[in-house]
Amino acid sequence: MAVPKRKVSPHRRGIRRSHDALKVEAFHECNNCGELKRPHNLCPHCGFYNGREVVAVGL
Repeated sequence: MAVPKRKVSPHRRGIRRSHDALKVEAFHECNNCGELKRPHNLCPHCGFYNGREVVAVGL
């Protein structure tokens, strides 16, 4: 059975876990309404994407 020969140091353990942290989500300002939205996604407030209305959002 495979068993580690030595204890893994905190530094080595931290290097292994360096990609496990939560990423900060990116937000951009909508060109049409100015609200924050995720990049490359439809604006949930006005329904615009890439300068044109894709979905009619009822107010």
